[in-house]
Order: sequence, then structure tokens, then C-alpha cells
Amino acid sequence: MSSISERIATGFKASLAARAVHALANGALLIILTRYLLDPEQYGLLYFAISVVGVAELFATLGIPNATARYVNEYLERDDTQVRHIIWWSLLIISGIAVTVAVVITVVSEPLATLLGRPSVTSALFVGGLYVLGRSLSGYLKSVFQAFNRVTYSAALTAVNSVTRLVAATGLVVLGYGVTGAMAGYVIGFFTATVVGLVLLYTRFYRDLPATDDPESGLRRRLIEYSVPTAATRASVVVDSKIDTVLVGILATPAAVGFYTLARQIADLCIVPAQSLGFTISPTLGEQSAAENRERAGGIYDTSLRNVLLLYVPAAAGLVVVARPTVRYVVGPDYLGAVPLIQLYALFVVVRAVHKITGSALDYLGLARVRAIARGASAVGNLGLNVLLIPPLGALGAGIATVITYTAYTFVNVYYIHRELPFDAHGVVNHLARVSAIALVMGGVVFTLLPRVDGLLTLSAAILVGGVVWAALAVASGMLKPRVVLSFIS
Repeated sequence: MSSISERIATGFKASLAARAVHALANGALLIILTRYLLDPEQYGLLYFAISVVGVAELFATLGIPNATARYVNEYLERDDTQVRHIIWWSLLIISGIAVTVAVVITVVSEPLATLLGRPSVTSALFVGGLYVLGRSLSGYLKSVFQAFNRVTYSAALTAVNSVTRLVAATGLVVLGYGVTGAMAGYVIGFFTATVVGLVLLYTRFYRDLPATDDPESGLRRRLIEYSVPTAATRASVVVDSKIDTVLVGILATPAAVGFYTLARQIADLCIVPAQSLGFTISPTLGEQSAAENRERAGGIYDTSLRNVLLLYVPAAAGLVVVARPTVRYVVGPDYLGAVPLIQLYALFVVVRAVHKITGSALDYLGLARVRAIARGASAVGNLGLNVLLIPPLGALGAGIATVITYTAYTFVNVYYIHRELPFDAHGVVNHLARVSAIALVMGGVVFTLLPRVDGLLTLSAAILVGGVVWAALAVASGMLKPRVVLSFIS
């Protein structure tokens, strides 16, 4: 058990460090673009274009990365002579599909922009073909490293991509290339990470794997078949995370897209620790379940879920309270229209954090089909609610639709994890009630300090006071044990 805990701790720390770099770089890029370089309309157009090509990316991967991760992880235990074949086949498949989709996007960029009613994003969509190719390949490589239980390498790609993107996007916008330059910065980041990832994959893994000229019969077919439900899940993810932004751009205004994107990006920054933990424990849960150690796997999940709730429920309460001064003093008053969305997305942050340690684990437990059905139903519901709510409510309607459907989807994921792995659900509910009480006290303290907030320094002080109150109450209640935390991160 200690070796598993050490491996999870090592992977979590590496992933968290890289995602912290990613969050800092993305946060810096967000502030630079919103506060200094792009107005809300330009910022909205950039992420409208990114969302459009993000939908196209679905067709460039078709579930191959997750299917590859599942079979690499499985055959490392069963028969590692087959792993070379799995990697080679999947890399050829995803490269061929991604190149095809990238070319199509580039060729149809002008009529597509006109069809969507935003001809001003034509040049950004033209560059977006390369965005699709770079993101598809870099995402595939991170999934493969995760399957090898080397999330440190996946983390490294995340960090390389983020830092390169920050430098390239900022530089190109400053040079006068505007929205198209920012999109090109994303492309440069993805391709840099892809090159680094291919070198690491070959030198650290592929060339050391045992070779065989006798691939297992039916393995390629099973790989492709398993990619179908994971592709369905990925399609649903795209609908939830991209289509809503596209619909806001079509049914509302570019500025509304800017506000909506800002709210989602702040939610993304908050989710970093849960992403790191979920990315780290998912293959371990799959390993332990395959080895008939379901009690151990259930214990790992139970502990992870309690820790996520302890961190994110108070964080969400704090985000609701400080949303307005944060936008005013960090991003700028031009973006105050995003405040209601940020407050709404505080709930989304909690739900998404729970999903981050739950969703991908279902793939490793062989329940990709179940997850795909649930995600598909969620996506259809989200699409319908978006169409109904965006015209009267604008970007806020898209946010409401996302929170409702994503919450339902996450509950389904937790239900199936509970069926597969034994853990104390009633204990988790009691834990949540106690955490909610801490969140209310902490949020109340910060709220009383808001009249004194008149700039970044006093805002930081108010947030720090909230953090101290949370830590004190969590330790006093016995839910947070400093020695355990220090031993885990040291």
C-alpha cells in the first residue's frame, strides 16, 4: 500500500506542479489579453474561433487517445510485447485523421466563418486547422504517458505548452496580429509540446519495450472498437465545453462570448488540484480493480473525494463573495458583465472537481460505455437548454444550462463508481455537511471585509484571511491533518 501511496503522491506533485505552471501561464495570458491587449469583443472573437475548431478536434481524435491509454495500461500487465503495436497503430490512426481534419478546416475557413455569421474570424479559423492537429497529437501523447503511469511526462508537456503559448501569443498580439496572432500562439504551444512528447515517448518508453513480430489477433479491432464509446464521451465533452460558446457567439454577441469565456477560464484555474489528483489516481484505480483489490481502490477514491470536497466547497463560497472585486481589480471594469457568470460557475467548480477524480476512472474500470451514454444524455440536454435559455438570458443562460446538466452527469458517474468500488457514501455525505458549515463561516468572514477592499492589496488580504479561517476550522474539526498533508507533498 505504501508504494501505491508514494506513486500517487509523486504523480500528484508532478502533475500539480505542471498544472500550477499551466494555471499561472494561462492566468497571465488571460490578464495580459483582457486588461491590456484585447477588448471584450476581440477576446470573445478569439474564443469563439477556438470553440469552433475545438468542435472540429472531436473528429480528429475519435476516442483513440483514451482507448490507447486503456490498452497500454492493460497490456503492460498482461503482455508487454504488444504495447509497441498498440502505440504504433494508434499513432498512425490519429495522425492520419488529424491531418485530414486540419486540412478541411483550413480550406473551408472562409465559408465557415460566413455561415456562422462572424466573417471577422476567417483568418483565425484558417490558422485553426493547425490548432486541431497540434492539440490532437499533444493530447494523445499525454494520454499515453498517463497509461504508463508516468504522469510526470504528461505534466511536462502541459507546462511546455502553457509557457510557450504565453510567450508566443503575447508576442504576436503585441506585434499587431491581433486575434489571429493569439490563435497562432496556441498553435506554437501545442506543436512545441508535441515535439517534446514524441522525443520522450521514443527515448524513454518505445525503444525499451520488448518487440514481437506477432501482434495478438484481434487487438487492433478491439482498440478501434473501444474508441467508439470513448469517442462518444469525447463528443459529449465537446458539446458541453465548446458548442455552448459557439451558440453564445451566434445567438448573442462577441462581448457576451468574452464574459462567458472569462467565467469558464476562472473555473478552469480553480480546478487545477482536482485535475492533477484525478489524472494521477485513474490508472491506479484501474490497476487495483484489475488485480481484484477493489477494497483498496475504493479506499483511494473515498479519500480523494473527501479531500476534494474539503478544498472546493469553501473555495466556491469564497469565489461567490469575491467575484466582483476580483474582476474589477484584476481584469478591469470592462469585464464586470462576467460577475454573475463567475458566481454561477462557483457551483460548477465543485461539481467539476468531483468529476475530475471520477469520470476518467470509469474508462480505466472498463465502464467507458456507461460513461458515454451518461455524457451523451447530458450533452443533448445541455444543447437543448442552451437553445432555450441563451436568447432570453444571453451568456447567463448558457451557464445555467451547463451547471444543471453537468451536475446530473457527475451524480451518475459517482453512482457507477460506487457500484464498482466499495466506499462509505453516507460518510461522504456527512463529511460534505461539515465542510459546508466551514464554507459558510469562511464566506461570512470574507463578506464582512469587502467594504474595506479598494485594490489588489486589500483584496489579497481578504482572500488570505478567508484561507486562514478555512484552515483553522478544517484542522479544528479533524478533517485536515497537517502532518498527513505535509508528508504527502514533501
